[in-house]
Amino acid sequence: MSFRSEKLINTDDTLFIFIDHQPQMAFGVTSIDRQTLKNNTVALAKAAMLFGVPTILTAVETESFSGYIWPELLDVVQQKPIERTSMNSWDSDELVAQVKASGRKKLVIAALWTEACLLFPALCAIEEGFEVFMVTDASGGTSPEAHDAAIRRMEQAGGHSLTTINAMLELQRDWANRDTYDGLMGIVREHLGAYGMGVDYAYTMVHKAPQRGAFPHEASSPAGH
Repeated sequence: MSFRSEKLINTDDTLFIFIDHQPQMAFGVTSIDRQTLKNNTVALAKAAMLFGVPTILTAVETESFSGYIWPELLDVVQQKPIERTSMNSWDSDELVAQVKASGRKKLVIAALWTEACLLFPALCAIEEGFEVFMVTDASGGTSPEAHDAAIRRMEQAGGHSLTTINAMLELQRDWANRDTYDGLMGIVREHLGAYGMGVDYAYTMVHKAPQRGAFPHEASSPAGH
């Protein structure tokens, strides 16, 4: 059994919030490669679903400016986003009500842009007694300086930075947790680049799993013929 720590995020005390992962917002991001940003965000959402962690989606000015939330993210979470006009999602009575109704005090937040749509609700939530974790590589700012300055400000207020892979491994905690092991490895292989390549190597070369994507005769022959 995994050791429980109140310093870590746990499946029973954490809520994930995805804020404004919309095309127009992504167009302005320069602090991270946009495809990497999308990859990380979708991987994070899949991990939340895998571990049964409740999730909230919110969007700003969908039809008048920002466009619809990325379909890849909607396909995973499959819920109607909370629509807003305010840059600060904590101004949304609906969002705050859902957060409080969850009974969870740890909020893992990813947002576009870091310097507004992540910063503002994070500071407000911290002020109201929530523990906030900012997913730095599933969020993006209009410049590296804007992103970094906002992260520093949230950390100074008591927020905690973590990355997508950090959040996923923190939820898994122990490789003996077999109920989620294969699902987690599937997310890693699909979305997490070099780590996923390493998992593919271990599966096929060490554990002798069938090669994925091979033609039938190639999969059965080490020489490929």
